[in-house]
Amino acid sequence: MRIIAASMLCSLALLLPAGPAWAQNAAPAPARPAYHSPTSAPGFRIAGTVVNAATGEPVWRATVSLLSYADQHAIESVETGSDGRFAFEGLPAAKYPLTASKRGFRNASYDEHGGYSTAIVTGADQDTSGLVFRLVPGAALHGVVTGDGGDPVEGAEVMLFLKPRGHNPGDRIAQVGIATTDDTGAYEFDNLAAGEYLVAVKAEPWYALHRSDAETQRPANDPSAALDVAYPVTFFDSTTDEASASPIVLAGGSREEANLNLRAVPSLRLSVQAPTASNEGMAGLTLEQTIFGSQIPSGRGPVSTSPQSKMAEFTGVAPGHYELTQGNPPRVTELDATASQQVDPSLGTPSVAISGTTRIASGAPLTGKLTLILSPLDTAHPTEPKFATSNQGSFRFPSVQPGKWELLAWGGDPAGPGRQITVVSTASAGKANAGNLITVRDKPVSLTVTLSDSDTRVEGFARKEGKGRAGALIALVPKDPAAFRARLRIDQSDSDGSFSLRDVAPGEYTVMAIEDGWDLDRTRPEAFARYLSQGIAVTVTESSGKLVRLSESVPVAGR
Repeated sequence: MRIIAASMLCSLALLLPAGPAWAQNAAPAPARPAYHSPTSAPGFRIAGTVVNAATGEPVWRATVSLLSYADQHAIESVETGSDGRFAFEGLPAAKYPLTASKRGFRNASYDEHGGYSTAIVTGADQDTSGLVFRLVPGAALHGVVTGDGGDPVEGAEVMLFLKPRGHNPGDRIAQVGIATTDDTGAYEFDNLAAGEYLVAVKAEPWYALHRSDAETQRPANDPSAALDVAYPVTFFDSTTDEASASPIVLAGGSREEANLNLRAVPSLRLSVQAPTASNEGMAGLTLEQTIFGSQIPSGRGPVSTSPQSKMAEFTGVAPGHYELTQGNPPRVTELDATASQQVDPSLGTPSVAISGTTRIASGAPLTGKLTLILSPLDTAHPTEPKFATSNQGSFRFPSVQPGKWELLAWGGDPAGPGRQITVVSTASAGKANAGNLITVRDKPVSLTVTLSDSDTRVEGFARKEGKGRAGALIALVPKDPAAFRARLRIDQSDSDGSFSLRDVAPGEYTVMAIEDGWDLDRTRPEAFARYLSQGIAVTVTESSGKLVRLSESVPVAGR
């Protein structure tokens, strides 16, 4: 089942109601229990043991919660005993998600795999009394940031990045936390997931005095010149070279120390041509530092040097890699700043506007709030996603760099509850392209975006050797490769092997079940190619209704 989480911006939120319709041929699947809120006569039991995933030891006083399948609200909670055991008694036949929590451990759903989990199905033929719920202890990372002479650096920003687990194309290093050092220079991140991390520190020397270009005409023996210094962004283990940053491996429950020492260097000045229009001021000038592909505000605003020169200046800049946005239309320039310089206004890549209209494929009117998200696919020059709101069917992204982008549509608040709406196709200059991938070049783009408002659900069972298989990766793969990223649907099979794939747009698909398939690169159709022959063909049409129930079980394929 899909875990419902309010903060999952770009997840495929797969939630939908029920209704009749049937797919394909073959013998009917065994009857499934009626999933409803537990108001009927009691009779069934869910029980098991919560164990430490790192040591296998039972976890005492963990809180285990039984949730409603419909809305994920807690129905009942119990606390584990000294043997780690828990039990819920007198339950009706239904489907129940389980969660567990305890201080010092990562909150988790049962058999969780990155946003997907296995719900527990009760019924006359279901054994639900021997569950093993593995809780992963949270890891911690701490350290001290010092400056020249070993003095503690207070107020330093310590940024934590997580390296991707695999080597899949498109995987990016992601920033997962930020902490500020106290007056002893100390910082700490706790309750971290196991993984491989990188640490970067950004700080300002407390004694620094930055001078503009006009102020450099002071006498050569001016003592304040020695205070025009900055700390370069420093990576563990105390290197200013991003490529030489040392990764820190955290296991579940581990506590590691990462101390960093900052060394002040002469700061730089970057001069740029100021906007010419008097009403623009210098609002169009921004300088952001790029750290592991993430844009971090530099904290530096431009200052005017003089009205006659029509130049602006960023002072107190530390050496490093930056992204400078200037001009109208904006040009984005990547800078490896190693010395003070005047930036050529003709350098960089001009960004363009993307605007257009949205429509529903069925012809239904657009209702409610619609947020469009452009997510970059160019890993060589990564940038942040961009957001726009569709206002009465119209939208505009004012500044988009050339490259490949994925267009996502979200109904509701992208930072809260909502559902992803499938982008069926995009059309520009009279040419329609299936799916949601867009290539931006050097000219503005006008798009017609066709969306699917389908809430069709595809349900079935994953079986191996005649038995329902829990915890399998379920993938609904579109037959059109161009539509892969827009229409792929994922679920995890529940304890009886059942699954539900939500918000499926009309089209031709193959549904497959893969055991231990959670490390597959789900961004590429090639990752699923070897399993297609073992899958089941599914056709969803405009007339399929709200439910397509597979009449044959999906065989579980091994890795």
